[in-house]
Amino acid sequence: MGQLVCAGATMQCSFGAAPSTLLVLPVNRVMTTTPIANIMDNKPMANILPFGMCNTMSNPQVAAATAAKFGVFTPVPCVPATPAPWVPGSPTVLVGNMPALSHTSKLMCAWGGVIQFTSPGQTTIQVP
Repeated sequence: MGQLVCAGATMQCSFGAAPSTLLVLPVNRVMTTTPIANIMDNKPMANILPFGMCNTMSNPQVAAATAAKFGVFTPVPCVPATPAPWVPGSPTVLVGNMPALSHTSKLMCAWGGVIQFTSPGQTTIQVP
């Protein structure tokens, strides 16, 4: 059983220095107090906000900043790079004709980070 995720859910990236909040635009017109997320709520800066500083050398900006400091590891501000949808989505609940997000869904950043939920943003909707 998992909880559905809605606007305001908190997330953490495995390479980010700080938590972030999921933004869900009310485009799916689901009648709830806060918009419920689906697997396509993966857009950088529209849905996925930065996670403070990025701490991975696989991010070209971190690699460039580190090289500029003669090899001293230098984190840079996070700019999420999330081209693929969240996985897995709910097998039983659709939001805007796409699977809803569960609190166990994960999102991969192109720089190798794994984004996951630390709080679903609500506590009342349960899915089987």
